[in-house]
Amino acid sequence: MVSSVSKMNRFISSPTYNDNTILICVTDVLGDNYCVVCEDGKRIYEHIAKALKAGKKVCLSFQGGEDITSAFLAEAFSRLYTNFSEEQIESNLSLTGINAEDAADIECVIKDVKDYLHNPQQFKNAIAEFMGEDSL
Repeated sequence: MVSSVSKMNRFISSPTYNDNTILICVTDVLGDNYCVVCEDGKRIYEHIAKALKAGKKVCLSFQGGEDITSAFLAEAFSRLYTNFSEEQIESNLSLTGINAEDAADIECVIKDVKDYLHNPQQFKNAIAEFMGEDSL
């Protein structure tokens, strides 16, 4: 677990604000402190994607966020890693206002997304084996 948290340190930072950095406060975007549903993860992704497409750096603040679920995180980060390169994300996205437990959850979600994108057939085979071919 320590290695996951230390890997997340590449994202976690003290916010640096300048004309090239956009602060996205999750609770402001959602209008709520709860980060639980997939649709909200999609909304966060859309804000991040718009900034990255404009060539901006993004500081994503979870300050005041509660109950940050893997469904919320998976929706936001799976879309990011599907549509942007790992290098672009990791050099232009930082996180702030997040505790170590939630940071570790983000790291797990990112690892799963990368693993899936690297070999989607392996995941499909595992689902088919567990749930049957009809589940695909």
